[in-house]
Amino acid sequence: MLVTTKEMFADSRKKGYAIVAPDYWDNNSCRTYVETAERLNVPVILSFAQAHSDMLSLEEAYEIGKFYAERAKTPVALHLDHGLDVETVKKAVDMGYTSVMIDASAQPYEVNVARTKEVCEYAHAHGVVVEAELGHVGSGDVITSENMEALHEDKNIYTEVEMAKRFVEETGVDSLAVSIGTSHGLYKGTPVIDFERLHELREALPVPLVLHGGSGSGDDNLERCATEGISKINVFTDFTVEAIKSSKSEDYINWYKLLKDANNAIAAKLEYYFKLFHTGTVE
Repeated sequence: MLVTTKEMFADSRKKGYAIVAPDYWDNNSCRTYVETAERLNVPVILSFAQAHSDMLSLEEAYEIGKFYAERAKTPVALHLDHGLDVETVKKAVDMGYTSVMIDASAQPYEVNVARTKEVCEYAHAHGVVVEAELGHVGSGDVITSENMEALHEDKNIYTEVEMAKRFVEETGVDSLAVSIGTSHGLYKGTPVIDFERLHELREALPVPLVLHGGSGSGDDNLERCATEGISKINVFTDFTVEAIKSSKSEDYINWYKLLKDANNAIAAKLEYYFKLFHTGTVE
């Protein structure tokens, strides 16, 4: 069933688990995510990132996601991930995405507030929920035990609690992606998560918290995030890596088999994350 994330997050915050938000890039990955969620009877957030428009258009991604979400027996939200401009995010709202993210986290605070507030007013009028990001989660700026002390001195690395409270009040955003030590893409090591900051944010903010850069963040880190305050964890790179690892040299002459092996590998990884995040109390 196609739903917004509002109902999902209410349950996750109450019971202390996180929902997986895997990015899909084609029909196969989208179908695999939904079939796996149905098999385990857990909710899932289908995410399509604007950056992947070279693989699918916004319209194609919507039609594919809507097809599988509406036929699913379990709750499925259709989310625009990392919407980089207001025009694209509004377009996604008009199409029927049930959740959208406006990402102006790399911009000055005032610009982030203005863009997020504009999107919230538009989306809420259409019954769509909004995610924003505060405290930029970059790519490759990995926080490890070696550089953590130096990076702690950079206030742009972590989401500040008082600023986050003000941001939520000024924008009316429904969920907030926070920076507590993860980064997008592949890591050279296991990042160091600032769980104290996570606990402070969870205690101070009335909205669900989101973690970006889940791939490669370490199982212990992710399980703690899922059970100690994060309601949604975004994962993408790990699924593409598993798909590649599933390929055997002889399979390159059999495209059909290669795709099936990749789908099975993706499904296994997603099931692993559902269990690691205690999603919907899955056993």
